[in-house]
Amino acid sequence: MEQTMFTNELVLAWLQYFSQNAPINLTKLKMLDITGKNKNLLPTVMSNRAVLVFTDAGHPDIFYDMWNAELGDCDIWYNEGSEPSGEIKHNKVSDMINRGINASAAMLIMNPNAATNYQIGIENSRFSCGSVQYVCREVRAIIMSKLNVGDQDNICIISGESIAVEAAIIAAEGSVIAVEYDHRDRVTMKCNVDKFGLNNVIIIESLNDDILANLPVPDVAFIVASPRIGSEIKSLLAVNPDMEFVIYTLDFEMLTSLPALFREYGLERTEAIHIGVSRVNSKKMMEPFPAPWLISGRRVNG
Repeated sequence: MEQTMFTNELVLAWLQYFSQNAPINLTKLKMLDITGKNKNLLPTVMSNRAVLVFTDAGHPDIFYDMWNAELGDCDIWYNEGSEPSGEIKHNKVSDMINRGINASAAMLIMNPNAATNYQIGIENSRFSCGSVQYVCREVRAIIMSKLNVGDQDNICIISGESIAVEAAIIAAEGSVIAVEYDHRDRVTMKCNVDKFGLNNVIIIESLNDDILANLPVPDVAFIVASPRIGSEIKSLLAVNPDMEFVIYTLDFEMLTSLPALFREYGLERTEAIHIGVSRVNSKKMMEPFPAPWLISGRRVNG
């Protein structure tokens, strides 16, 4: 069983404390333990109307980060100690931005404006501007569908910044390894990690030097195809022979080289789809977007 400073007995005590002192329906409550873990507070608060957060000391900017994430209207219910007892207090995040957390405790965050319907395919305008040319949200929605990310999955995303963001939000109990070869793209990725409050994203600059040996083992990999793809597949299969792959490409020569590459590494193509998206612009003209191929594959059984 996973070790935590908040035992079942202590969690039950905090639940009773808040049920007696705050206007909360426990059946609609989301609980989140962020003590020493790579858990994402901001996306959780954004998508749930009531979150009971268990935290340790050492989060000096927690309310400032919530303010920056446009969560200033959230209500915080808390007490001044580390035990579920005593007077309960109630403030808006906007009134607490200069406070930190200096002891292990629990707090109840109420967000009446929570976006409870998670939207696959985040608007591009929400991502940080920088060196990255993001795919349109419709294509990203299809990519996320094909990745089929679970909440405890570990995913490796190579040169797919917006995909890494959406995967990290869904894989709340897992992790995302974001491989960004270009320094400018790593800076943009870090900006997105900060903007979305993601603590489960590990940004690395390559797959060289057995770097994956010291990281969570990925279950699935999303790769924007490049001349490095052979070495990338080799490195990923070395840590997980059962790795599942989703490969994105706009390059016809890269596309036609994949069957031979799959045979070389004992992979079987499970799906190949071509995505075409067009929109009607302000001049009432059809405006096409780049039309990528998505090739899925995994190791042949036996």
